[in-house]
Amino acid sequence: MNNPKVKLIFNGKEEPLELPIISPTIGNDVIQIEQLQEKKVYMYDPGFVNTASCESQITYINGKQGKLLYRGYPIEQLAEKSDFLETSYLLLNGELPDQDQYEQFSRSIRIHTIVHEQMRQFYNGFRRDAHPMSIMVGVVGALSAFYHDSLDINDPTHRKIAAHRLIAKMPTIAAMCYKYAIGQPFMYPENSLSYTGNFLHMLFGTPSEDYQVNPIAEKALDRIFILHADHEQNASTSTVRIAGSTGANPFACISAGIAALWGPAHGGANEACLKMLREIGTPDRIPKFIKRAKDKNDSFRLMGFGHRIYKEYDPRAKIMKESCHDILEQFNASDIPLFQTALELEKIAREDEYFIEKNLYPNVDFYSGITLNALGIPTQLFTVIFAIARTVGWISHWHEMISGKVKLGRPRQLYTGKKERDYVSSNNRSIKK
Repeated sequence: MNNPKVKLIFNGKEEPLELPIISPTIGNDVIQIEQLQEKKVYMYDPGFVNTASCESQITYINGKQGKLLYRGYPIEQLAEKSDFLETSYLLLNGELPDQDQYEQFSRSIRIHTIVHEQMRQFYNGFRRDAHPMSIMVGVVGALSAFYHDSLDINDPTHRKIAAHRLIAKMPTIAAMCYKYAIGQPFMYPENSLSYTGNFLHMLFGTPSEDYQVNPIAEKALDRIFILHADHEQNASTSTVRIAGSTGANPFACISAGIAALWGPAHGGANEACLKMLREIGTPDRIPKFIKRAKDKNDSFRLMGFGHRIYKEYDPRAKIMKESCHDILEQFNASDIPLFQTALELEKIAREDEYFIEKNLYPNVDFYSGITLNALGIPTQLFTVIFAIARTVGWISHWHEMISGKVKLGRPRQLYTGKKERDYVSSNNRSIKK
């Protein structure tokens, strides 16, 4: 059928309005509704859950089939065969790099890992007990005050430099957040290490001792980075696109994305999961909390189970489960009560009819939170690590949008407030009880 359309009839009186149907490469068809402006009618879609706000070629999710593709490649294949920098190149450029392209990209990232020396002084303005995400929002936003040579968003070269700078500097900024909180000196990047190994070096190394990167920890964390690199038009990515549509510089846009990611319903979910496990305490207390989770009148929620998009098993969770169990075994952590509780909760969720019926499978936040904790990474740093990984997704979407025809983001609303009324002076106002 050529040029398929749908017809809308308002109140059964007006002439039918034909709206074009646009078919994607894969996924659901989309109804183009721009013509509704002629009828002075808007669509009402809270949370934009049924609205395609943009066209993108980066990531595809099929929640019913439990499928996640980066530029067409299944996440399972990338997590098994790729590394984070290669995946980053793929997301940014659309294709996997050849050997020369990979080496050039890696070299470009390495030369941008150090932050401006004056930025080290920024941290002194924060309290020692400040949440690392609050520091990240401020410091990343301030990058635009130091790197003026890459702020012309209409220049492809500037966009490329800004993208590489952001990917390179995020681990450095994140590690500095941690070091500042615990009172240890900042560690300069060691560019002979891998992207992930360098982050572990800056996080756990000290000037007084030679730090050796554990290859098992390095592999597990690199896999976490890959799994969190992008996830279509989520809340933080949409925030970056909205900010970018105004013409804001990329550093400001990524700072906005970090702020959106901070919420416990988004990037803070793995941190919330660990807090829940600590609240449960020991395996023998699990039935009590399972009962609370099933009680509709109880506000308690089991964090780390189910997903808004995936109605089948989260494909990232399948991969992360393997890494999680490997880390627990390698670090002899399975005897620790927290991890015993997590493993028992995982077992119950797979067998309990309530969880099965509602598709409340353990998700990627459940396994990544446990893995990060086993690696010795503080809970408050979990969302920061998510931000490091997601930066490449954010900047890829920003670059895709800026490279095309930019339309200023401007959602409409369903107004349910007071109708127009006249101002009344205070002595003539009656108080309604």
